[in-house]
Amino acid sequence: MTEIIQKKLSESKSARWLVLVLVSLTMLCSYFLADAMAPLKSMLEQQLHWTSTDYGIFTSGYGWFNVFLLMLVFAGIILDKMGTRFTGVLAIIIMLIGAFIKYWAINSTTLGDIVNIHIGSWELFETKRQVLYAGLGFAIFGMGIEMFGITANKAIVRWFKGKELALAIGLNTSTGRIGTGLAMIAPIPLAKWMGTPTTPMVSAPILMAMLMIVIGLMAFLLFNVMDVKLDKEEAKHNTAEVAEDFRFSDILRIAKISGFWYITILCVLFYSAVFPFIKYATELIMQKYGVSDNFAGAIPAMLPVGALFLTPVFGSIYDHKGKGASIMMIGSILLVVVFLLFAIPTLNSLPVAIGLIVILGIAFSLVPSALWPSVTKVVPHSLLGTAYAMIFWVQNWGLMGVPLLIGNVLDKYCKIGEHTVIEQGVSYTVVEYNYTIPMLIFAGFGVLAIFFSYMLKREDRIKQYGLELPNIKK
Repeated sequence: MTEIIQKKLSESKSARWLVLVLVSLTMLCSYFLADAMAPLKSMLEQQLHWTSTDYGIFTSGYGWFNVFLLMLVFAGIILDKMGTRFTGVLAIIIMLIGAFIKYWAINSTTLGDIVNIHIGSWELFETKRQVLYAGLGFAIFGMGIEMFGITANKAIVRWFKGKELALAIGLNTSTGRIGTGLAMIAPIPLAKWMGTPTTPMVSAPILMAMLMIVIGLMAFLLFNVMDVKLDKEEAKHNTAEVAEDFRFSDILRIAKISGFWYITILCVLFYSAVFPFIKYATELIMQKYGVSDNFAGAIPAMLPVGALFLTPVFGSIYDHKGKGASIMMIGSILLVVVFLLFAIPTLNSLPVAIGLIVILGIAFSLVPSALWPSVTKVVPHSLLGTAYAMIFWVQNWGLMGVPLLIGNVLDKYCKIGEHTVIEQGVSYTVVEYNYTIPMLIFAGFGVLAIFFSYMLKREDRIKQYGLELPNIKK
């Protein structure tokens, strides 16, 4: 590492790729916890007596603070004022605090009473205290991981601007998808291994996630060492960019950029379909396609794992050939096709399901590989932290609201029966659902995403953002 750092860091290919590895490893470790409870939905219903609505409330907690307290906007302000090193460490510490609260709540046996959440005389929802506290922990964690997401993007932009930017962002995103893939595969076997086959330890994946986040913290501290070296080098050669003090008028400056809003709306529509689908995908595979819980998570895990390999490919295409807006439109079209086919009740062949997951993985690679690098062409670099924060804030409305919507829809419109299962003398009730309506909801988001990707492409022709041009400057 010393030999690498002794080179001129701003031009050292080895140094910038090492930076990418360190930042991406932290992303991988944090993304595991984001979806670690998704495969356990049925276990939570059987063991903790949650409903689909309870699960939806818990999952929606991810966005509570980010949306209602505007924490993502403040995160962007902190990032632009304090820099990537301080903000990244702060974000990881917040993730650890949230993970601990989430673990405590899920593991508790004394939080089974019902609470009603009110705003004045308006009742928002009724749920178990355990669900509320677990959601609170998830909300704190969500605040931290979203803060780290915008920090990672800005760090990578600094090291890769004018070089392999889309490829680097794509690889960072893809590495995070490894964490998502592990979250689809590992939690059920881990819960059974740390508990028993009949009484799994549903909090076990959270313990594993906390250990991974600590590893991520150590990786990010190594990144900080390299980033400090780059600061010193730029100061020595007078090549450092002059940072602008944040002003609230910067938000208005960004808000006036029409291309920014098309990217933002496309982002929230696309991710509102994909990420909430992941939260429910394991149960869908188990119930519609008859796969056991030990293996059901491996099928949706193909989605992020496939994205691991494809996102850098599409990012490299964007770097060398351009066509960013077109790539986003193709990804949105694939989204609609996949969810419409998932919605057909009689199309219950497992090979078809695997094929649809593969296609969804392609869409999941296409859109992010072009979306995040495109922001750098629309928004000035000095405002990137705030711009990414605004995009993530809007995105969190979807990440908060859609899982809650799907949970309510499942409880009210999609129950088709229930049956009792007895294993080793322990009986529990399995609720059966028809997932047609949720799949149609996801397809609807895809249709809207196609429209806004078209509007973005049209705006690019008018404003000449350069979204269809290569990122690498020759």
